Amino acid sequence: MRTILITGPGGSGRTTIAAATALTAAREGHRTLLLSADRTDTPGTALGAATGTDPAGAAERLTAWRPDAAARFREDLTAFQTRAASLLDLLGAARPDAEEITPLPGAEELSLLRALRDAALSERHDLLVVDLPPLPQSLALLALPEELRRYLRRLLPPERQAARALRPVLGKLAGVPMPAEWLYETAARWDAELAAVQAVLADRDTAVRLVAEPGPAGADAVRAAGLGLALRGLRTESLIANRVLPEAGGDWLAGLLAQQRKALDGWREQPYDVHPVPHLGRDPQGSDDLAALAVPGVNPAAAPVEWPVTDRTAEDGVLVWHLPLPGAIREELDLVRRGDELLITAGPFRRIVALPSALRRCTVAGAALREGELRIRFAPDPGLWPAAGR
Repeated sequence: MRTILITGPGGSGRTTIAAATALTAAREGHRTLLLSADRTDTPGTALGAATGTDPAGAAERLTAWRPDAAARFREDLTAFQTRAASLLDLLGAARPDAEEITPLPGAEELSLLRALRDAALSERHDLLVVDLPPLPQSLALLALPEELRRYLRRLLPPERQAARALRPVLGKLAGVPMPAEWLYETAARWDAELAAVQAVLADRDTAVRLVAEPGPAGADAVRAAGLGLALRGLRTESLIANRVLPEAGGDWLAGLLAQQRKALDGWREQPYDVHPVPHLGRDPQGSDDLAALAVPGVNPAAAPVEWPVTDRTAEDGVLVWHLPLPGAIREELDLVRRGDELLITAGPFRRIVALPSALRRCTVAGAALREGELRIRFAPDPGLWPAAGR
C-alpha cells in the first residue's frame, strides 16, 4: 500500500492539502484512508464532512479517521497496572482508576504512530494519507520509533534475556522480586511494534510531501525539513507550494509576488517536484474547493533513499559512504565515531546510525560535503581487513 506523509509549517495549510490529496486519490479510483491527529477536526471541515475517532466514510472510496489518543492511553496504562500489580503493591503505589487517567505529553504522537502502523498493514485500502503535525514536531515524531528502539536495546539488551531462568533464584537469594518475565515480554512487544512502524516509514512505497507558502519563512522551513528528512533516510516526493498568489495581483501585491517568485525559483532547484497550488481567496471548504486546488494525484513509487558505499580502495585506498543531505551547511555538520555507530549532527538534527558491516573494519579518514551529499571516507584497518590473496 502507498503511504503519503504530509507535513509543513504551522498555518501552511498542510491539513487542507492532506484532505485534497486524499479526495483526489479517491476520485482516481484508489481506496483511500485519511489519517489525522488534529483534534479540531480540520480535515472534516475541509472535506465538508465530520471525521470522528472511528473510521468513517467521508466520500466515495474515502475514509477519514482521527485516533482517540486518550482512550488508547487509558487502555495501555490499565493493562500495564494489571501486569505489574505485584511490583506496584511492593512499592506501595496507589493505582489510579481508568476514569481518572488522562494522557501524558507524547500520548497523541504514539497513538498516531500506532494507527499509522495498523492502517498500513490493513488490506482494506490502497492508499494511506497521513496528516502529520506541523514542523518540527513531525520530524521528532518520525524519529521516535528508531530512537525508542535504541533506548530499549540499551536498557534491556536482548542478549541478556537468556538469563531469565535465573531470576527466580536470584530473587529468593536477594529477598526481593527480580524483574519479572512480563517486563521482557513487554519490551519485546514494544520493540516489535516500533519495528513495524519503522518498516512502514522505510518502505519504498512511503513518501513525504512538504507543504509551505512561498516566501522567506517558508523557504527556511523547507530547507530545514528537507535536511531533517534526508538525515532520517525519508524520501521527499514533492513540495506543495500552497496559496500561490496570481501574477496579475496589482501594485499592492508586488512585494509579496517578488518574495513568492524568489522562493519558487529556489525550490525548483531542489531534487523533488514543485507543485504550485493557487490561493482561492478563501479557506477551502467542501469537495469543490478541494478539487479546485488541483493537488497532484498518486505517483508511482520512486526509488528508495539509499546511502551507498563505493569501493575506491584500488584508486585512493578508501571506501566512501555517500549520504544525501540536501540543504546541509558545512559549518553545521559534525561526525563522531563510536564503536560500530556514527553520530551525525546536521544543523539542529542528530542521528545515530549503525555502520555498514564493511565500514566497521575501517577507520574514518575524512569527510566532505559536495553538491548536497556528505561523503565520508573510510580507510581499511590492516588489523581487521583481509589481506589480498588471503
